[in-house]
Amino acid sequence: MARILKNKQCGFNLLTRFLNSPTSRSIQTLAYEEVRSSTDRPYTSTAFVLHGLLGSGRNWRSFSRNLISTLSKTSPSSEWRMVLVDLRNHGKSAEKEGFEPPHDMANAANDLANLIKANGWDWPDVVIGHSMGGKVALHFAQSCSRAEYGQSAVLPKQLWVLDSVPGEVKHKNSDGEVEKVLQTLQSLPSSFPSRKWLVNHMIELGFSKSLSEWIGSNLKKSGEEETWAFNLEGAVQMFNSYGEMSYWPLLEHPPQAMEISVVRAEKSDRWDPDVVQQLESVASRQGDGSEGRVSLHVLPNAGHWVHVDNPKGLLEIMAPKIASI
Repeated sequence: MARILKNKQCGFNLLTRFLNSPTSRSIQTLAYEEVRSSTDRPYTSTAFVLHGLLGSGRNWRSFSRNLISTLSKTSPSSEWRMVLVDLRNHGKSAEKEGFEPPHDMANAANDLANLIKANGWDWPDVVIGHSMGGKVALHFAQSCSRAEYGQSAVLPKQLWVLDSVPGEVKHKNSDGEVEKVLQTLQSLPSSFPSRKWLVNHMIELGFSKSLSEWIGSNLKKSGEEETWAFNLEGAVQMFNSYGEMSYWPLLEHPPQAMEISVVRAEKSDRWDPDVVQQLESVASRQGDGSEGRVSLHVLPNAGHWVHVDNPKGLLEIMAPKIASI
């Protein structure tokens, strides 16, 4: 996907950050919610769940509950905790101050490490990322493997990358729908009379009803009006970083004892044949145990919104592998 609509304030923000940066500051941590089957027993395993662009952790609440329920039946001795994270500029994290630019994959992943350290948690056993969240997950694993979060950092045993192209994403490889959405949202006022007004306006502009309704679901009440539940300019910067970053080196040489599972939605329009071929080649390698491995899965009857289009099929792919940990 092309780099689009650079934030005009980027240079100013970076200068302000430099001039106002104290020698020490408290680190802001991400908003999140936990999903567990029971709070009566201590959890034994943790998975982080990372949403996509303009979304929030709550988008994955229903799927996470079903995944935990399935894991409880197949592995009754394990007590799983799902941490549904609101990435910087998204959800309730957008309401917090202190997430400094640049708003890119590196800092989004670093936010996860800060969340773990601030709460004194063990490092997650599994990280699940959808779309943009998939690349945040990849960057998190890459930084863990390089000890960028300190010697105490522990690699996840499994990394799930859900319908997220691991390499650079060029505009010519996309239908440009995301770019059109972001451009449209930037042209709109910052508040709206109602959710219904916004949905109808997006439909009038030519966007599908389902997409328009999803955009409308990302509003929050502000006095008598509705406003965005995300920081749009920060999200645009994250989208640009998503398109620019490539994690093929990580997939070519995954860290030892870690499996990277890539799920491609059968009906998703984000996958070029050459990218699929490259993934198949990486996944087919038989290693000697000195490195981790990559697996590729195709989710049938699903477009990009994998957890909405075919949640049952996604559970059938993910639950057995996660239960094996």
